[in-house]
Amino acid sequence: MAKAPAKKAFALRLDPAVHAAIERLAADELRSANAQIEMLLREALERRGIRVKTSPQPQRGRPARED
Repeated sequence: MAKAPAKKAFALRLDPAVHAAIERLAADELRSANAQIEMLLREALERRGIRVKTSPQPQRGRPARED
């Protein structure tokens, strides 16, 4: 099975009120706060005319048999 591309990790300092708003929005949309921040960043980039390709998602489930 191929490994999924690693995500870049970095520290992000947010105003507590902004973080709380992101957590509320994420809960409403059934996402993690991290996924919500990534989605908001992608939307902001797209509004500025910058298209970011989505990385391939890892395959889930049991690998196919090799008979």
